[in-house]
Amino acid sequence: MSHEIQVTFDCGDPAALARFWADALGYQIQEPPPGFDSWDAALAAMGIPPERRNDASALIDPEGRGPRIFFQRVPEGKAAKNRVHLDVRAAPGLTGDERMAALEESCARLAELGATRIARYEPAPPLQAGHIVCTDPEGNEFCLD
Repeated sequence: MSHEIQVTFDCGDPAALARFWADALGYQIQEPPPGFDSWDAALAAMGIPPERRNDASALIDPEGRGPRIFFQRVPEGKAAKNRVHLDVRAAPGLTGDERMAALEESCARLAELGATRIARYEPAPPLQAGHIVCTDPEGNEFCLD
């Protein structure tokens, strides 16, 4: 029996990090419960005080293929390199210079949204197709692959 997965990020600002990853992945912020026009209205109806309304946020794949991504506020900041990270498949099926150009284009777009470029790894066939390592606005590493 297989199970669905959810990817969870501990972070300081769930709403902001969710917006970044929604743009990065082509995901969308999960809609509020039925009967509510916004999450703020839903959380107010649930009795959640205003200072706690950014404790969590979630993204869903609009095509229903990818996992749900959940962001939860934690008091501590990021302290070390991620042991697990996302690979954003920004150039599937491309090779060589065409692949690296597509990765560079994606990197530039994400930098405008708050990502930081860390390193570029050139193709080294047959095993390495080339990739770019970045961090999101809170310092979580990810690869453009």
